Amino acid sequence: MNKVELVDAIAKESKLTKKEAEAALKAFIAITTSKLVKGDKIQLVGFGTFEVSKRPARQGRNPKTGEVMKIKACKAPKFKPGKALKDAVNKK
Repeated sequence: MNKVELVDAIAKESKLTKKEAEAALKAFIAITTSKLVKGDKIQLVGFGTFEVSKRPARQGRNPKTGEVMKIKACKAPKFKPGKALKDAVNKK
């Protein structure tokens, strides 16, 4: 599913216009991004948690040459699904 299909699905499910659904999706993305940049986490009970994890500096190898290289420390966004989402996905 791409963004256009997601906007269509949101509009249909919520009975919003496509323009309103796209605005809501853009607002969700903007708010989530700004909160993660600040280091906050967003917890949606039953769905999951968006948070930032810190990755330490480490050594890696260039797959092309096999040369050892340093990989800088960084922060990465992470999503941890909630129990209700896991149960829904694994329901038979």
